[in-house]
Amino acid sequence: MKTAVIPQIRVEPELRADLDSVLLPGETLTEFVEASVRRAVEFRRVQTDFAARCEASLAAYERTGISVPSDLVLSKLEAKVAARVKQLRK
Repeated sequence: MKTAVIPQIRVEPELRADLDSVLLPGETLTEFVEASVRRAVEFRRVQTDFAARCEASLAAYERTGISVPSDLVLSKLEAKVAARVKQLRK
């Protein structure tokens, strides 16, 4: 597979200095930029999926008038958090 190039961008010297100061030992600017772009793309995908689920949920509520009570949603979320904390403490 042929690779593509991300366009160069001009930044202020202060930003470039800040960037250089946070590079890990042996890490290149190219590696940092690629990792940052990958994370940004994944974040946007998650945001888009979340918005789609929200819109579908709202449409279902408007169509049926049935919703899940907030206390039930919060208790399920709290249970998930508690389970994850327990898992991480092992």
